[in-house]
Amino acid sequence: MINGLDLKQAVISGSNNICSRKLYINDLNIFPVPDGDTGTNMSMTTTAAVEALKDVDSDKAGVVAKAIASAMLRGARGNSGVILSLIFRGFSQGLSDKTDINGKDLVNALGKGVDEAYRAVTKPTEGTILTVARVGYEGGLKIIEKETDVVKVWQAVCDSAYNALQQTPELLPVLKKAGVVDAGGQGLLTIFEGMLSYFRDGEVIEYQAGNSQEEIDAFKNTVAEFDEVINFTYCTEFIVGRDPEIATDPNELRLFLETIGDCVVVVNDEDIIKVHVHTEQPGDALKKGLEFGQLLTVKVENMREQHKNAKKNSAAEGKTPEKLEPQAPTEEIGFVAVAAGDGLINLFKDLGCTNVVSGGQSMNPSTDDIYEAVMATPAKTVMVLPNNKNIIMAAQQTVPMVEDRKVIIVPTRTIPQGMTAILSYDPELSPESNKEMMMDAVKHVGTGQVTFAARNSEFGKQKIKEGEIIALENGKLTITEKTPVKALVKLAKSMIDHDTSFVTLIYGKDTSEEEAQEAFEALQDKFGAKVDISLVNGGQPIYYFVMSVE
Repeated sequence: MINGLDLKQAVISGSNNICSRKLYINDLNIFPVPDGDTGTNMSMTTTAAVEALKDVDSDKAGVVAKAIASAMLRGARGNSGVILSLIFRGFSQGLSDKTDINGKDLVNALGKGVDEAYRAVTKPTEGTILTVARVGYEGGLKIIEKETDVVKVWQAVCDSAYNALQQTPELLPVLKKAGVVDAGGQGLLTIFEGMLSYFRDGEVIEYQAGNSQEEIDAFKNTVAEFDEVINFTYCTEFIVGRDPEIATDPNELRLFLETIGDCVVVVNDEDIIKVHVHTEQPGDALKKGLEFGQLLTVKVENMREQHKNAKKNSAAEGKTPEKLEPQAPTEEIGFVAVAAGDGLINLFKDLGCTNVVSGGQSMNPSTDDIYEAVMATPAKTVMVLPNNKNIIMAAQQTVPMVEDRKVIIVPTRTIPQGMTAILSYDPELSPESNKEMMMDAVKHVGTGQVTFAARNSEFGKQKIKEGEIIALENGKLTITEKTPVKALVKLAKSMIDHDTSFVTLIYGKDTSEEEAQEAFEALQDKFGAKVDISLVNGGQPIYYFVMSVE
């Protein structure tokens, strides 16, 4: 038997295990587009639980499980993080009235979590984290018929989950072709194995990434000394997970950053490189960082804009608010969108969004980030536009969290879809009817995206090299090119046809005004006689161009 204190230590051990191995799990990602990788999303989700457990000393398993589930729900990032939080929500439900638990209790609770996760996914795909969770549960079910010892039962769960993970390439051909197992399934098994370590040996697995609190604090303190210096516009911070096959000295990264900016801080160990720089070319800084490994976290802030806003806030309120404050629901309808880049944030606000959550590709906001924006929107009904397929599930988790207003998720998967959806809103219709109309309108908008390959990959017969310019048509990789403008023009030729009426070209913060104008003029020359083409400075990271085709 184990109690709540044991469960607490087991989950901490599981979290440390995935935090230590998140780079390996990230590397299982087979798609070359920069994104919020699975290992990072799942580790951030478990870290939220670990933070919450610092204030929980109960020996009741149900109390501890509830704290874990609540924290993971709010901290969930990306689809993998949301599914993980749902599995632990099931744990909470299954252990709600218990103090001491045995292996049978753990398996039954896991079963509830598996049910929760499958119900949350509209079209469950086998060969993913769902399969690994379900087969792990089924392995536990078999043994509890004759055994209830926690260690033996959880070992059976891990063994079955491991076997299921090895079979994921047989269920998903794209994994088999790439020679990898499913990243989400690997992440779940890593957490389960970390829990087993504590159940079996009474030892919490230590976090091995060299990311000690002392190191983090030292980095933050050094960075803080620079943050009032504004010789350049963008404060850029990122963490690189080092590729063990790359032997280049990180000092080369420091020397390069000093040529494009100031206030450079570079801290590294054998696993990661932490970077802070003030620059006018954040994209160049990130691209250089990619030469050393994968980007784990990215934060780019416009310091001049922040400084200006801080002055306004200080004059009006005497302080700069750190977070959105809840507002009573007084209006009938309000909108929340997710977007990254000053131009896009302002655009969605101009279109009627009360609050815009900063986030998107590679920067998945947590459920709590979206919840906070919903609660700060003073409306009886709040419609949320996630604008990214990997954020929809996190947004959906806010619905049961909100009690004093209705929350409707409009499952937009791209920025152009979000723009079309909000432009289609009709105040004469009910929110439910508007959702239907918005999603119908979204069917008629195409999304083109031009970005860079974050990793070497292969799709179909096409080999993609890291750093190469790539273009996606409605999420499908179709083009590789030497420059973003050339890729954009090719993409436009593929997407624009005789039925097209409107094209909106949105250029990002790493695209110069000259490049944007060159692309715009190329589209005008080719299609301007029959298509209305608009150029917008979105300021979005990651994507050089986003194109809406209607």
